Amino acid sequence: MRNRFISMLAATMLLALTAIPSAEAAFVIGGENGWQLSTDGIVDVFSVYQTASPLPAGPRFPSFLNGNPTYDQEFGVRVGLLPSVVAFNVKAPTVNGVDSAVRVGIYPNIQNNNKTVFDSTGKGVGGLRFDTSPNIDFREIYYTAGGAYGQLLAGRALNLYQGRNILTDMTLLTAGVVGAPGGGTTLGHIGYGYLYTNFGPQIRYTTPDLNGVKVALSVNEPYKISGDTAKTPTPRIETEISYATVLNGGTTLQAWASGLYQSATRKDGVPRPGAQNHSIGGAAGTEVGFGNVSLLASGYAGEGLGMISAQDGDFGAAGISSTDGAGEERTHFGFLAQATYKLTPTIKLGANYGQSRQSESDFDKSQRGVAGAFSPMKKQEAAVGMVTYNLNKFTQFIAEYTYAQNTWHDGATQHSNSVALGTMFYW
Repeated sequence: MRNRFISMLAATMLLALTAIPSAEAAFVIGGENGWQLSTDGIVDVFSVYQTASPLPAGPRFPSFLNGNPTYDQEFGVRVGLLPSVVAFNVKAPTVNGVDSAVRVGIYPNIQNNNKTVFDSTGKGVGGLRFDTSPNIDFREIYYTAGGAYGQLLAGRALNLYQGRNILTDMTLLTAGVVGAPGGGTTLGHIGYGYLYTNFGPQIRYTTPDLNGVKVALSVNEPYKISGDTAKTPTPRIETEISYATVLNGGTTLQAWASGLYQSATRKDGVPRPGAQNHSIGGAAGTEVGFGNVSLLASGYAGEGLGMISAQDGDFGAAGISSTDGAGEERTHFGFLAQATYKLTPTIKLGANYGQSRQSESDFDKSQRGVAGAFSPMKKQEAAVGMVTYNLNKFTQFIAEYTYAQNTWHDGATQHSNSVALGTMFYW
């Protein structure tokens, strides 16, 4: 029986690989006793041209727009904010009203890690074009078990806090803000309207649909809140409340709120040794669709969050991290506003604008004018205009322009302009 199933699976996969692609989003292979295997994915390719003004002088975080004072323009062919995706789903037979499934998602980049190498004078001298890392990223591997009681998820998946903020951003499937030269994805509005929630190991429970309302709670692997974190003895707790409905006349509405809390102990030999740092944050948003128009507004606020990804930890300690030089949590907040319009059944226009901001702490203020002191980042903002054309149900073409600007608390600024032309294939 086992050999017969393997033979059937191999024959079906060969047929699927040699057949002309259909208009369906994915194909499903049925096995014996109710088992099913399916696949879905995306291939995205963007040609991107970016110009950036020089990094302002003085001690400061080198910026995601430009990490070198002499760098001013670059062209690349790469993935956008979302890497390409190849995912496999295994569904088990329904037993006692419980549906169980496993998902494995592989997120490869297409570009080599051609980060520009600079010499001692700041002149670009080439890149590592044979370095293919990090071309494979196993972002998802989890199982779910759901029924009348709700759903249990266990494994590595997108975190809850600010997860829906990024999922509703139109640049999720485009490029958005383009970072400095190097491997990896573009930024979309990460750090320019919301924080990157990341994928992480977790155990999550989600209630059943209660007249459009769902409540989710997850226990997660803790992050380092600060570069001075010694240990993380308690979990990171995240939660989300969401609501979705269709109103009279076909108007769609969704709204959500999410939260995060975690504490961590500071190590010896640093300011406030043995004290606790805390990350606490809230986020919310709403999206309304009526006719061919969709309007979105989302935002977040909290302490000890960082300016790019939630709980920056060791990342960018020079004026952009979750805590200041005295070991105290910085205050962070931001928002994103967006409008899209479906001009025809195949053409959609979109525009959005977002900001991520960081308040100057008492310690930061005390360092103004001190020789060698870093100036902390104040605001990162970006505006995006987009046109998409759907050739069919599984092929899309995108044209996009993005303006981004960084502002430090000492008044210095840096900006970039980028144009992206790309295509995406879905299955």
